[in-house]
Amino acid sequence: MTSRDELTTAVQPAVGASPVSSIPTAGSVSPPPIAPAGPVDGFAVAAVGAGESVLVRVRAGLPEFTGALQRVAELILADPAAAARSTIVELAERSGTSPATVTRFCRALGFVGYAELRLAIAGETGRAARTGGWTMDIGREIQPTDPLERVLGQIMAADTQAMHDTAALLDLTEVERAAEAIARANRVDIYGQGGSALVGGEMQFCLHRIGVAAWAWTDVHNGLSSAALLKAGDVALGVSHSGQARETVEMIAEASSRGATTIALTSFPRSPLAEVADIVLLTATQATTFRPDALSARHPQLVVLDLLYIAIAQRTHERAHAAFSVTAQAVAGHRSASGKEAS
Repeated sequence: MTSRDELTTAVQPAVGASPVSSIPTAGSVSPPPIAPAGPVDGFAVAAVGAGESVLVRVRAGLPEFTGALQRVAELILADPAAAARSTIVELAERSGTSPATVTRFCRALGFVGYAELRLAIAGETGRAARTGGWTMDIGREIQPTDPLERVLGQIMAADTQAMHDTAALLDLTEVERAAEAIARANRVDIYGQGGSALVGGEMQFCLHRIGVAAWAWTDVHNGLSSAALLKAGDVALGVSHSGQARETVEMIAEASSRGATTIALTSFPRSPLAEVADIVLLTATQATTFRPDALSARHPQLVVLDLLYIAIAQRTHERAHAAFSVTAQAVAGHRSASGKEAS
């Protein structure tokens, strides 16, 4: 999470920019028709609407696709540009499925058929290529012999894409609801395991710095004990990329049973954590070699929490400004000669 010398720090434009549309902008092409989302072989994701990234939706739904549908999803994510150039028969052959399966996959995403899905992918990859937001190397495996210059480029490309995808996927109304709840809260409990605990701890420090009574819990026994003492007017925030960390789900569920408002920060909207939470904040990831999804989720998670932190500071401006000033003064004696705070 970035340094906050001033409460007025703004979210970087690349993150706060308007969501990337999944509809081609070339010429006067109209948005492809979207069919009502419904279950396909027991599976359905929310229909892809205007302004939403179809690739982000495919990635978010990947764990819930099974068998042949999953193979189609994985093939599209591995090389979206190639998928956009393929006919339905070619895509079916490359994924080891059938045209009927590809059609079912399209309908699971809310598209009428493959022509509409192909058009949306083509528009999305085409726009990203024109703006430099997409590179064909994003999905490429990092080799042991790759020079650091190329590795750096791949990491930057992957993280940049993840930030843009997160911005497109994130529901700002949900962020506002979360900010309002935390701004009014008597206390805030934050839960996370492993890498998510580090992210939660960073958020706890930031909230504490502006006068919000917040605690971060990583031990399930201590976390459950704290959650049991929460009540209406309190807030519990659970951080888990997969949304399946059992300890985090248990602590959020306990907090919910006591009347607290619960918030989930996860990459999967149909995960156990998301299902038990009142408010869901979604992130997107771009995995690279040596950095699987769980590690790649760190930066998008921090971006979302950065946005949430600033929204809370805006809503508690006078209190936050006073607390920030007092805490800055308290550590002033530990600053170096340059005037920067010692870490």
